Amino acid sequence: MIERFQHSLAHGITLSCRAAGQIGRPGLMFLHGFPEAAFVWDELLEHFARPENGGYRCLAPNLRGYEKSSQPSEVQAYRAKHLVQDIAALIRDQGSPLECLVAHDWGGAVGWNLANQLPALTKKLAIVNSPHPGTFLRELQSNPRQQAASAYMNFLIRPDAEAILRGDDYRRLWEFFTHWGSAPWLTESLKQQYREVWDASLTGGCNYYRASPLRPPRPQDPAAAAITLPREMLGVDLPTLVLWGMDDGALLPSLVDGLEEYVPRLTLEKVEGASHWIIHERPQWVARRLGAFLRE
Repeated sequence: MIERFQHSLAHGITLSCRAAGQIGRPGLMFLHGFPEAAFVWDELLEHFARPENGGYRCLAPNLRGYEKSSQPSEVQAYRAKHLVQDIAALIRDQGSPLECLVAHDWGGAVGWNLANQLPALTKKLAIVNSPHPGTFLRELQSNPRQQAASAYMNFLIRPDAEAILRGDDYRRLWEFFTHWGSAPWLTESLKQQYREVWDASLTGGCNYYRASPLRPPRPQDPAAAAITLPREMLGVDLPTLVLWGMDDGALLPSLVDGLEEYVPRLTLEKVEGASHWIIHERPQWVARRLGAFLRE
C-alpha cells in the first residue's frame, strides 16, 4: 500500500511524498528524474517494504518543482545546492541515516552531490543511468557524440519549451520514452499518471535545465565549456552501485568510463539491451540487484 503525504521542511519547501513500510524501520529513499515523478518508484517501494525483502521504510519524494511539491518561480531556486538541501533535510527528518539512497536521472545528480557533500546521511548509494558530474563534464566538453545526444537540453531551456511540450497531447514528451525504441511498458494508465504530473508541474522540470550550466556548448552559450569542477567536489567514498542501461540514447556508455577515479568503492553493472528507462523495463531485475547490494 502506497502512502501519499505532504512533508514540510524547516527551510520552507514542502515535498509531496510516496512511501511504503513501517515508520522507524531502516530507510531507503528513491529520487526520480525528468520527465518523471515519484510514482515511478511505486513497485520498488512496495517490494522493499515487505519483510522478506528487508522490511524497509521506503520513501520517494517528488523533487521541488514536481507534482504537488513546492514550485519556486525563480530559476535559481533549482540550482544543485538547493536540491541537495531539500533531500538532506528530508533524510534528517527521518531520524537516522539511510541504508541506501537510490536515484535515477536528475535524482542521480542530487544523489552524487549529496554523497560527496554529506556522506554521513546515507550508508550506501545506488545510481541508475545518471552521470557522475566529473565524467559528464568531461564528455560534454570533449565528446561530439555526447554533445549531440544531450542537445535536447538546449531545447528545454527555451522560454517556450513548456508550451511546445504540451502540444498535441505531450507528443514530444512521449518521444522521450519512444525515440530510441518501443516502450511496451508505457500503458494508457501509466500515461495518465504522467499527464497529471505534467499538467501540474512542467515548468519546474524545465527549470532544472535552465539552472544548470552542464549542457552542450553553443556559439552563443559556452555552457559546459566554461566550467571547471574542483576534485574535492567529485569524490564519493560510499559503497556505490551503478546500474547502466547500455542502450541509453541520451546518456552514452562512455559516461561510465573512468568512473572508478571518482568512486573507489564502485560496483558497476552495464546492462545490455536496457535503455535509460530500465526501471520501467526491468523493475524486477533492478529490485533483485538492489536487494543483493543492500545485503552486501
